[in-house]
Amino acid sequence: MRTLIFIAIAGIAAQLVDGGLGMGFGVTSTTIMIMLAGLGPAQASAVVHTAEVGTTLVSGISHWKFGNVDWKVVLRLGVPGAIGAFAGATFLSNISTAAAAPVTSMILALIGINLVWRFSKGRVRRSFNERPHSRGFLGILGLLGGFIDASGGGGWGPVTTSTLLSLGRTEPRKVVGTVNTAEFLVSLAATLGFVVGLWEDLVANFAAVIALLIGGAVAAPIGAWMISRVNATVLGGFVGTLIVALNLPKALAAIGVEFPTGVLPAIIMVLGLGLTYLGFRRYRAHLAEDVQTPVPQPEIVKAP
Repeated sequence: MRTLIFIAIAGIAAQLVDGGLGMGFGVTSTTIMIMLAGLGPAQASAVVHTAEVGTTLVSGISHWKFGNVDWKVVLRLGVPGAIGAFAGATFLSNISTAAAAPVTSMILALIGINLVWRFSKGRVRRSFNERPHSRGFLGILGLLGGFIDASGGGGWGPVTTSTLLSLGRTEPRKVVGTVNTAEFLVSLAATLGFVVGLWEDLVANFAAVIALLIGGAVAAPIGAWMISRVNATVLGGFVGTLIVALNLPKALAAIGVEFPTGVLPAIIMVLGLGLTYLGFRRYRAHLAEDVQTPVPQPEIVKAP
C-alpha cells in the first residue's frame, strides 16, 4: 500500500514536470517505476503508457480549455507517433529483460543529457513566425518520437517538444499543449502494443497503473495552467540531472564501465546542477537584454 501511495505521488510530480516543460512524464515515471517498484524496463514502460492513456486525455482536455492546442498539428504529429509507438512497444516486449535494461537506461540517460544541455542555454524566445510545419516533417518527427517513447519508457516530449520549440514557429504554450494532446494517440498505440506482448505483466501491475493514473490526472489541469508560470530553465535542468544520475551508471555498468558506489551519481549531480544554475543566469541575462532592447516602431507615412 505504501508503494502505491509513493507511485501516486510520483505521478503527481511527473505530471507537474510534464505540464511545465511539455516533456518528462514518461521518462520521469519510468525511472521511478524501475527504481521504486522494481519493475523491468518493458514492464515499467507498459505500466507508464497504460496510465498515460488517462493522464494525456485529461491533460489534452485541460490544454484545449486553456486554448493551447492546434488540432491540425495534433493529427499530423500524433498519427505517425502512434505507429512508431506501437512498433517500439512491440520491439521492447520481445527482447529479454537483461537485454532491455541497459538499452532503456541509455535512452533515458541520453534524454536527460539533452534536457540538461538544452536548458543550460537559458534561451528565451520572444517572437514566433507562425509558419506551419510541413506534413512530411511532422510525420517523421512523430514516427521517431513515438518509437523512442515506447521503446525507452519515455521520450515523446524531449524529441517532439524540444524540436518544435527550437524552430521558433509557434509560441511555447501551443507547442506544449499540442504535443501533450497528440501524446494521447501515442500512449494508446503503445498500450495496445504492450497488451499484445505483456498482457500478464499489465494485469499483475494494474494497481500501479491506477495509482500512477490517479496522481497524473490530479496534476494534469494544474500542469496545463502553470505552463506559462513555471521557470522551465530550473525545472528542466534539475529533472534532466536527476534522470541522468539514476540511469547513466546502469548503462555504463552494462558495458563494463563501473565506478565506486555513489561516485558517478554525485559527479553527475554536481555538474548537472552547475549547468542548471548557469542556465538560470543566462535566462536572467537574456531577459535583461530583452528589456533594454527597444522595440522597433512602425514608420508613419504621411499622405501627400
